Parts: sequence; structure tokens; C-alpha cells
Amino acid sequence: MNKTSSLFRALAAALALALPAISPAASAEGALRVGSDRTVGGFAYPESVGCDAAGKRLYVSNFGSPKLDPALKDGMGFISKLDMNGKVLERNFLPAPGSEALNKPKGIWIQGNRLWVTDIDAVWVFDMKTKKGRKLALPGVVFANDPAVMDGALYVSDNRSDQLVKVEPADFLNAKGEPKVTQVFAGKGVSPNGLYPTRTGMLLMAGFVAPDKPRAIFALA
Repeated sequence: MNKTSSLFRALAAALALALPAISPAASAEGALRVGSDRTVGGFAYPESVGCDAAGKRLYVSNFGSPKLDPALKDGMGFISKLDMNGKVLERNFLPAPGSEALNKPKGIWIQGNRLWVTDIDAVWVFDMKTKKGRKLALPGVVFANDPAVMDGALYVSDNRSDQLVKVEPADFLNAKGEPKVTQVFAGKGVSPNGLYPTRTGMLLMAGFVAPDKPRAIFALA
């Protein structure tokens, strides 16, 4: 990757290159509809939802504690498994019983049978079939928010310390030794929150900054 100064591009250009156009027919009234407006309960401060389109399952990260404290390391976090209609199939799906506890799981990324989830100053990767998991500490990260996999690497945003880190390999579940953690950038006034890779090789980042400053979407190329 190039140096950070050349990484940020205008949102309009990024979206024009990265996203397919919507045809007039597709955007006609009635073409887009709500799949379900049913309320689903039984969670404990749910934070994010990940979709396994191939397996037709949804996964919800829960803080699990009786009060909202997204940086508390209390071991009460968990991930629930639902069907595509919102029916809870397994409330405490991950981590498996007897495994190291989750604290405050946040963003989720799913690819194949792997599920990645951030957890304050670490990121996890799980095998969704066996429930085997591996935790990776992220040195210097204070509020890991969202994970995304692109080109074999895992990117993790930290919106409180304004940085983005890269983990190689992305699938470190069965990797020998410690994965490589690299700081991609820091202190650029982006405060990256949500992440999403485009089909053109750029990583879109939703900036999370002070209420009195404009928020924006940045593209990392």
C-alpha cells in the first residue's frame, strides 16, 4: 500500500468506482422492500449483526452485561445464532463452553465458515462449524470496533485512538506462531468506525469523530 497521505480519496469517486449502478427499473417503487419488520428480543445489549448468506444464518454480538459499558472486561459477552427470519436458534452460540470468555464483542465479519469479531483490544476468529476460536491481542488498540477481510488480510478499526491495523494472515485460527499485526495509519483525524472492502480493492471506512465536526466516508487504496 502507498503512504497514508495518498490513501484517502473523495467519497463520490470511491463509490462510483466501487459500487454497481442501480438501474431505473430496480429503483422503481416497490422494487425494494422490507424483508421483515418483526421485533426480536432476548438479547443483552446487542451491538452488531453478521450475515452468513450461504448458510442462511444471522449472528448477533451481545455485550451481555446488565449495564451498557462497551469497554468493560467482564467476560459476559457472547454471540447469538439466528435464522434469516430472526428466530434465535442458539442464544449463546459463541464462545463454546469452557473456552476463553468474550468481553464486549462488537463488529462481525463472516467469510466461508469463519467468523471474526472485535473485542476491545483484541480480535477473535472462530470456526462456525466446530466453534473453535482463537484470540489475538492487538497492541496499542484501545477500542477495536469493526473487522473486514480484504486480499487475505484482516483490517480492524479503532475509533477511539484513530487508527487502523492489519492482521496477516486474516485466517489465523490454525496458523503457527503469532500473526503479523501492522499499523496502517494513525492520527489522521479519521477515527475509523465501520469498514467495508469494495470490489475494486479499496477499503471504505466510516469516520467517527466529534459531534461538532463533519463525519465522512474515506477510501483506503
